[in-house]
Amino acid sequence: MTIRRARLSSLAKINLDLRVLYRREDGFHELRSIFQTISLGDWIEVEHEPGRRFSVEVDCEPQIPDNLIARAARLLHERARIPGSWRFRVEKRIPLGAGLGGGSSNAAAVLLALPALAGKIVPLDALIGLGSQLGSDVPFFLLGGAAAGIGRGTELYPLPDNPRLSGVLVTPGIHVSTPEAYRGLARPPATELTSDRLSSILNSFQSLAWRAEECANSPGWDAKNDFEGAVFRRHPELRRMRDELRTAGAHPALMSGSGSSIFGIFADRKQRDRVIRKARERLGEQQVHQITFVSRSGYRSLWRRQLQQHTHPGQDKRNLTWPPQSRYCP
Repeated sequence: MTIRRARLSSLAKINLDLRVLYRREDGFHELRSIFQTISLGDWIEVEHEPGRRFSVEVDCEPQIPDNLIARAARLLHERARIPGSWRFRVEKRIPLGAGLGGGSSNAAAVLLALPALAGKIVPLDALIGLGSQLGSDVPFFLLGGAAAGIGRGTELYPLPDNPRLSGVLVTPGIHVSTPEAYRGLARPPATELTSDRLSSILNSFQSLAWRAEECANSPGWDAKNDFEGAVFRRHPELRRMRDELRTAGAHPALMSGSGSSIFGIFADRKQRDRVIRKARERLGEQQVHQITFVSRSGYRSLWRRQLQQHTHPGQDKRNLTWPPQSRYCP
């Protein structure tokens, strides 16, 4: 049988705002966040050889225990009965433990690509359900663009896409443990959080989300990341990096997720380029990246190009049909 192949760009995200409200009864935390896809991404080469038996191999450097790519392929096989041999080769460019969602993005890439290559139709709501089993950030990477995340972050609502804003992303190679970051926050259960305090957090987040159409680097965009206090206490060098970006004119400048990446958005590209040049002189090119926001339509167009060999030709060019449908379906 013919071997089917695809080369996928698996994009990262940043959190343009992140609030942690309280500890839930299920052990997770109640969140409010604004996600944004960015241009930094991993490369994944996938190869599918049809057959009766299911197998999956992942070649990734560095090796990642319990790789989300393999877990996503197995979970999708259980849901959609996709047999055959699946081989993945991953070129990692998104650092691990950096708050950029690299593993979650890889898992979402598998959920989007495998049905197209195998000739299966898996509805979006089913993919989102599978994604939420793999990780709280995975459902977002099935959609892309700008979105408000609620609950664990798996309940998502679209926000107006920002312009193609650009900025600086510093990935200093400091691994921040997400469980440790949550423990550092020491959030109480919902029953111990006063209604006034909860209302204050929610009102602040709602106000920011309603201003999203004004652009994330507008003067009124007063974003925050609740993890910064806890993480900066353990890693004060991260605070210095954020403050340096702010002093250089970045707005906003924040840590992404639970860390350790720090980003700054610049309205002036010449200013951005100066900051990148100076940061690379000090930290090296591997730790300093130029990034650009990727809109929802841009994200979907990227995926259509990546899967065009395996999807219906002339499929809805306005990106209204989602996810892309396989041309191999009976």
